[in-house]
Amino acid sequence: MTRQELIRRIKETAYLEGDFILRSGKRSKYYLDKYLFETKPDILRSLGQEFAKHLTDDVTLIAGAELGGVALAAAVAMETGKDWIIVRNSKKDYGTGKLVEGTLKAGDVVLLVEDIATTGGQVLEAAKVITDAGATVKKIVCVIDRKQGARENITGAGYTFESILTKDDLGIKE
Repeated sequence: MTRQELIRRIKETAYLEGDFILRSGKRSKYYLDKYLFETKPDILRSLGQEFAKHLTDDVTLIAGAELGGVALAAAVAMETGKDWIIVRNSKKDYGTGKLVEGTLKAGDVVLLVEDIATTGGQVLEAAKVITDAGATVKKIVCVIDRKQGARENITGAGYTFESILTKDDLGIKE
């Protein structure tokens, strides 16, 4: 899928207009429903390929934050053959009670993938879990940067941040 086809598919599949409250607490006249594009195999496959372009030779592991980053991390892992982990939003109170599903080791170098970045709050929480485990977050890459502070917050926290697309690429003017 070309970049223009990816943009068209994401916008036609996941772009909604209305009055929405985002995870950040901000209000928006548009919403990009990540589950609408992440559940389309052609889009998910293409995103896995796009994220794979951000891999460097030293990356040992792919990570995705629960819930939106899970399918994306799996797609990148399938594209690259790298192992992947899920970073939970909170410890579960049953079973193993782990905050990370999969194997995260001290010394791992991680590509952390994210769906939609508004302020970067959720992905920064996931990055902290990874670094607290003794691993290094090499880069944080999102599908779409809403350009509402995520880049500034993520780079301000000392991480490298990139996005596959921005709201501008999708022709969103808000």
